[in-house]
Amino acid sequence: MREVLAQAAFQLFLERGFERTTVDDIVARAGVGRRSFFRYFPSKEDAVFPDHERCLAEMTEFLAAVDDGDPVGAVCDAARIVLRMYAANPEFSVQRYRLTREVPGLRTYELSVVRRYEQTLAGHLRGRFGEGGDGELRAEVIAASVVAAHNNGLRLWLRSGGAGDPEVAVDHALALVREVWARPADSLPVAPFPVSGGGEVIVMVAQKGTPMWRVVQQIEAAVGEN
Repeated sequence: MREVLAQAAFQLFLERGFERTTVDDIVARAGVGRRSFFRYFPSKEDAVFPDHERCLAEMTEFLAAVDDGDPVGAVCDAARIVLRMYAANPEFSVQRYRLTREVPGLRTYELSVVRRYEQTLAGHLRGRFGEGGDGELRAEVIAASVVAAHNNGLRLWLRSGGAGDPEVAVDHALALVREVWARPADSLPVAPFPVSGGGEVIVMVAQKGTPMWRVVQQIEAAVGEN
């Protein structure tokens, strides 16, 4: 029933436009009642992305069972689960991509879904790198890099109309992520915080609400004294 409703909704979105299609239109096309629609989809937007909940669940299950030896490789492999979901139905994926480009509300919804994938990957990495300090930062940055790399390759394929093998571009992009982030944390270069003036640092404390011109004046006075 979920698939029937999603197909009916998408057909109507293509025929009439997203904004001009109502839930009543969708259930009439599917031959069911409104209650059936809301049992499966909280909104029209959810009907455009019927496969993401299953894909998120599959990604979570995959990460829970994966070996801890290569956490960066694991989240890259998890991202490929999303790619396979898109590649399984190229025509639908391309049509959905074009629809989301035309409807701002769908684009916003899609970004919220992408963020959920990113949070799932980051959560897995935090469990490997630690919750505090640079471990948490590393997890967030790697997760964002994986999602950005995956989406770059995926969109190249979608913009081509689904021509060719989508894994080629995605694998290339994810390889770049692994090249940087699969190194041990202590081997990555860390840029020192730049300090001018021969290493001297001036710290000034100002009362909250102090006018900015007064703050600048006091800093200039302190620099001049030195």
